[in-house]
Amino acid sequence: MIRLRKMFKDQKVIVVCSVVLAALFIIMALAPHDPVKVNLLHKLEGPSKEYWLGTDHLGRCNLSRLLYGARISLGFATLIFLSSLSIGVVIGSIAGYLGGWVDSVLMRFCEGIMAFPNLVLVLGIVGIFGPGLMQVLFALMLVQWVYYARMCRNMVVSLKEQNFIAAARISGSSSGAIIRRHIIPNVLRPIMVIGTLEMGWAIMDISALSFLGLGIQPPTPEWGAMIHEGTGYIRSHPELMIYPGIMILVVVMAFNILGETLSDRYGIAKRQ
Repeated sequence: MIRLRKMFKDQKVIVVCSVVLAALFIIMALAPHDPVKVNLLHKLEGPSKEYWLGTDHLGRCNLSRLLYGARISLGFATLIFLSSLSIGVVIGSIAGYLGGWVDSVLMRFCEGIMAFPNLVLVLGIVGIFGPGLMQVLFALMLVQWVYYARMCRNMVVSLKEQNFIAAARISGSSSGAIIRRHIIPNVLRPIMVIGTLEMGWAIMDISALSFLGLGIQPPTPEWGAMIHEGTGYIRSHPELMIYPGIMILVVVMAFNILGETLSDRYGIAKRQ
């Protein structure tokens, strides 16, 4: 009975978080106004029928900017996740399956990157190449794929001793074919579950870099950049910072709770 109750509770949490994220993915395409159009005649207006969440210091629709900012934050976080996942799974599978000097070289390289705090390494890369969207994407992908590679490698080390892998070797399959057909499909699901947690980190990193002026550049709306723009009006119009802050909080919490629940349900170890 306790186990059934826990399964029902887990399922309920998964459904709620999935619905919240799916709803955001749907409504982010429904911005009612141009998010970058300046209209100084309507600057710093309160909520109204035309502007449901009011306007900012340049007369731009807050709701439209929040929804358009979701495209930036969620879209690029997904791109970072998929790119890092692809690189990490391929390299981790090769290292874990081949072992020997290949495993040693690849894992030492990963450990070298992991020796630096994520944000410090990202700031260093952006500082070298300059602020901008592509630089931020490259920097975040560079620091994220190593975690997928390490997790994937550890799974493959135990997986390659299984009977079905031995049967594939005996049948004459090459190492590349075994990795492609048997190794990667078996490690992909647990890695994807861990990836839901990394989505939250990616969104916070993108927002943090934009807040510092190193990520998305104005006038493109992005939640971190919107918080930065609202700092000048923190006393008179704090909602300019509160709205994007709430969006970051809700989305990151949804990804984190979903990832934690899936990890516990399937017994998958989380990255510390």
